Amino acid sequence: MKSIESSFKSVGLRCAGTLLLPSRGERPPVIVMAHGFAGVRAMLMPHAQRFVEAGYAVYLFDYRNFGDSEGLPRHWVDPFRHLKDWDAAIRHAKTLQQVDGERMVLWGTSLSGGHVVCMAARGHRIAAVIAGHPLMSGLGAVAHMPFMKVLKLTLAGLRDLAGSLIGKPHYLPVVGRPGDFAVLTGPEAWGGMQELQAILDVPWENKVLARVALKIPRYNPIRKARRVRVPTLVIAGSNDSIVSAEVAQKAAGRMHDARFTLHASDHFQPYYGDYLDENVRTQLAFLHRHVAV
Repeated sequence: MKSIESSFKSVGLRCAGTLLLPSRGERPPVIVMAHGFAGVRAMLMPHAQRFVEAGYAVYLFDYRNFGDSEGLPRHWVDPFRHLKDWDAAIRHAKTLQQVDGERMVLWGTSLSGGHVVCMAARGHRIAAVIAGHPLMSGLGAVAHMPFMKVLKLTLAGLRDLAGSLIGKPHYLPVVGRPGDFAVLTGPEAWGGMQELQAILDVPWENKVLARVALKIPRYNPIRKARRVRVPTLVIAGSNDSIVSAEVAQKAAGRMHDARFTLHASDHFQPYYGDYLDENVRTQLAFLHRHVAV
């Protein structure tokens, strides 16, 4: 596998990107990948390596304000900013001479699972989409939270916005145990992230700007689903407490050519162990069907 650093600009800031190329074949199809909520691109390497071993090229990137990309303040999750980064990443990947930009697949997970649906709905010239455990309705996710948590998150978001005016941003933990005050506190959140960190050994801070709480309810990719015309694989987990498998299935049903697959996993299990293997097998079968090497 050959690794090439290849960054691009999004709204004037450098986004870090890495192109991974298989050892065989010329100008293979390329899978453009970005991490989920408050993650970094290195967390996707277990998936990316398997795709490259199967003969696909992979282009991984970090959003602005995350990982190796530019941008202050750090740890700024905003789905509407992310979509601009996706637009720029797709345009950049189309210029890479080592890959076949006409056979491009968009790959997203969790929050970015919704992003790739939005990108396909915008009419980018792509071959297919893979959306794993996608957040399709931010409003729905918030509606299932206890009222007091929603209130506290909203107040924290307002505090962050006010603090940003004087250079004092306010942060929240990304994951916590049930009962903690964090953005993600489902039963699998704390343990899942701990397991992932132990396996990958990737530098990561458990923090996110609190203003994200004000944006997520407004982010609802399911409303774009009917505009998705390319083959799409939507994967969800029956034990996922972070995003709704039911809403993911409903979104898939609105797409022109979508396949919905339900695995017996929670939100974090697809990133490691047996569930990772099952996840990748499903995705490779889809890729071979629509974007064969």
